Amino acid sequence: MREWVVKRRERTKQLIELGGLVVKAGLVDLTCDDRATLYGAFLAVADKLSGEDRDYALVRWHRKGKRAFDAEQEATRGERASLGPP
Repeated sequence: MREWVVKRRERTKQLIELGGLVVKAGLVDLTCDDRATLYGAFLAVADKLSGEDRDYALVRWHRKGKRAFDAEQEATRGERASLGPP
């Protein structure tokens, strides 16, 4: 397969995953799918990451995201366990 095709597919996968995170965080519903509002929020995050509080914000957001992923995974395990064996 050609290298540019592989790179395009990787980029497409990345964009789909990032869009999924926007939906998963509830931002689409909370903003009524207002793209200007979402873009403004992302710019505010970028400003925060360009400032003096960058390291603190990254650690805080990483921990919060990790806890959310872990809670979701635990909930999924609980749902599977309650269904019983296949």
